Amino acid sequence: MIGLRLYDYGPSPNCLKVRILLRLLGLQFDCVSIDILGGDTLTDSYAQVNPARRTPVLEVKEDRIVESNAIIWFLAESTSFLPSGPLERAQVLRWLLFELDRGEDIAALRFRIGVGTLDPDSEDARKRREAGRRGLDQLELALRSSQFLVGDGCTVADLANYAYVHVAPEAGLPLRPYPAILRWLAEIERQPGFVNDLEPLPENARIGAGLSIYG
Repeated sequence: MIGLRLYDYGPSPNCLKVRILLRLLGLQFDCVSIDILGGDTLTDSYAQVNPARRTPVLEVKEDRIVESNAIIWFLAESTSFLPSGPLERAQVLRWLLFELDRGEDIAALRFRIGVGTLDPDSEDARKRREAGRRGLDQLELALRSSQFLVGDGCTVADLANYAYVHVAPEAGLPLRPYPAILRWLAEIERQPGFVNDLEPLPENARIGAGLSIYG
């Protein structure tokens, strides 16, 4: 696959999942660094890249794909990371939807604590952590009887959920009570070509320091 350009934000787990898959597949790509908290997505030129003003965006020749799970589905087509059978593909889709739902509980909590818009000891944070914990409980139960989420090998279902689950401790959700999840994370990280280059949130992520659609 040639002509790949990724509009990317280094500290974003959603962008991370795309970078992980690109490297697992051995694909060459140009990376365009976008500072989502520095105002880069608010420009007229970026609105032409993605009217929703978000990252990641994958440019494939003259076409663009937005939303991280849509991107990794596209990239995984005809590879071992996306099964060919309809039942298995349905199960992959199930876990991608799970990630959008339950993963968002962790994502929003981690981000808001990280940028200082949510007191980690507040009642709101407690409720959000409980929602995140319920998602981890579901994932733990599924992984007790299976090495990966779908079938016998790593798929985009695993990579999508890895992105935010592995940083759950940053949202105040320790993973020590989840041995199956810890084993699963390690299995993913052992995949040939795996690289986790997630960057920490920068200083302009702090409340009032940046300029973006995130406030």
